[in-house]
Amino acid sequence: MNPRRAPRRTPRSASADDLLATLGQLTARARAGAEHQVARVELAEALQREMLPASLPSLPGLRTAARYSPARHGLDIGGDWYDGFRLAEGALAFSIGDVQGHDVEAAAFMGQVRIGLRAVGAVVADPGEVLSKTNDVLLSMGRELFATCSLLRFDPGTWELHCARAGHIPTLWATVDGRYGMAEDEGGLPLGMLPGADYPVTRRRLDRAGSIVLLTDGVVEGPSFPIDVGLARVLEVVREAAGADPDELAAEVMKVADSTGHADDAAVLVISHDAG
Repeated sequence: MNPRRAPRRTPRSASADDLLATLGQLTARARAGAEHQVARVELAEALQREMLPASLPSLPGLRTAARYSPARHGLDIGGDWYDGFRLAEGALAFSIGDVQGHDVEAAAFMGQVRIGLRAVGAVVADPGEVLSKTNDVLLSMGRELFATCSLLRFDPGTWELHCARAGHIPTLWATVDGRYGMAEDEGGLPLGMLPGADYPVTRRRLDRAGSIVLLTDGVVEGPSFPIDVGLARVLEVVREAAGADPDELAAEVMKVADSTGHADDAAVLVISHDAG
């Protein structure tokens, strides 16, 4: 009796070999593409963090804090910023905003907007005029991006807050005596859209202790609920903690951002103040 022969393997066809080779090439390309994408995200995040201020200005009776959370989905990073800087005669300026787009280009444009606001703000007092001139500077660069922004100027002599808005979501506020609301000032178009745009200024005297919260839409809008619901939730947080430590309030506001399931950047800037 002949010994049992081992079964022979059927030779792979040329088409099967080609398919395996193609799959190997695609896998290598996908890996390289993923690594490239991760590198771009890390670059955009590094650019943005380097452009954000290391600290925010404060004065006796006025305390500030901010939080920033980058998006982590694909290249969705790089559009949001916050800033605070000193002006002539002891005044302070605060800004927050969101650039269209979420990539390295958006991060670079964000830096240009922030620097433009600082440069114009150093020689122009009126925040509406600062936005208007910064808008013209951005348009002169020939970029196709735009940015929403809120700009506040605090005068320690009069304890007044002058506010201008360029297409940005409203600022939220609350006082320790139970008053609260959204600063629904008229505002103007986002920066970088139309030459000669006008930005009305709203003036308010801080005659009661409380807190003012500036934020970007990544804090209040996401898959879990729409922006109006998010704004209402943050407003309730601000109402309950009016006048509290600004860092603690900023942390509580960012918890709302975590609950939205947001895919966007999220930034919060809190100004807690005594009565003027």
